[in-house]
Amino acid sequence: MESLGVLLTFPMNAYLESELARRCKLFRLWESPPERRQEFIRSNAAAIRAIVGNSHAGADADTIDALPKLEIVSSFSVGLDKVDLDKCRERGIRVTNTPDVLTEDVADLAIGLTIALLRRICVTDRFVRSGAWATQGDYRLTTRVLGCQKKLCYLENLGFGNPIKFNGKTIGIIGLGRIGMSVAKRAEAFGCPISYYSRSEKPNTGYKYYSNLLDLASNCHVLIVACPLTDETRHIVNRDVLDALGPKGVLVNIGRGPHVDEPELVAALREGRLGGAALDVYEHEPHVPEELFGMDNVVLVPHIGSATNETRDAMADLVLQNLEAHVMNKPLLTPVV
Repeated sequence: MESLGVLLTFPMNAYLESELARRCKLFRLWESPPERRQEFIRSNAAAIRAIVGNSHAGADADTIDALPKLEIVSSFSVGLDKVDLDKCRERGIRVTNTPDVLTEDVADLAIGLTIALLRRICVTDRFVRSGAWATQGDYRLTTRVLGCQKKLCYLENLGFGNPIKFNGKTIGIIGLGRIGMSVAKRAEAFGCPISYYSRSEKPNTGYKYYSNLLDLASNCHVLIVACPLTDETRHIVNRDVLDALGPKGVLVNIGRGPHVDEPELVAALREGRLGGAALDVYEHEPHVPEELFGMDNVVLVPHIGSATNETRDAMADLVLQNLEAHVMNKPLLTPVV
């Protein structure tokens, strides 16, 4: 692949970067100041035949138009919302991503975030580190059961430090694809009933299907976002969905930040209309609404769904294998376009 000119949009993985530098002619976009990056692309356009991007920086229409020799976009992510797929189809540019290899890690994180939120692990960690355990005594439970009906146990929130049982909670999943299904399998092990919303009912899952997202949100304790980001799913979690989930429900987002109307989420949490949220992704990364920082009923992590050494190296290998297959005129391993 020595003759393949590759534009790497972002410093996403040291192993991937070193292998691209060893095997290809590598152009590192971020080494140019932001105001000079278009000039950098234009000056190297004749040599660039491939783009490697990720969930932060991919291949938009302007970048594609500036690269007349571009043949393939290989994304170091499963999501392709940063790639203009219509433009790629129009130009005959091949597109690949990295499905499957990150599914298990993202599903693990979804369950981890849910447990951290419900059991208030971050709050109680701070309780110990602050020395409060020694000076104030045991961490006090301030939740009491009001009754059990549609959502099983209705709880009165007497303070935002309240650990809540995860086992048996009803889990609602938006999008029952690879990741959504893996989340469901894990939650089943905790005795959680599973329901889901998607464009169509999936055969032979044994899970309750809702064709209306508001109905799903009204009938679950934990709503987990696991669908791809498209024009149709942008702000799929809006004020109506948050209100349907309600003060006894919590939201977990391991999809993409723009799935959630972020100002409406902040308002729902601030006003007590939503019980809590655990977020791996945000609408304007790396910027996170500062109002969330002081909320004990919120767990925040910096888009680490696939961030394990094993998975990131597997993703890098898949990117490299797709580029190699392209150069050798072999079938792509994970073609999207």
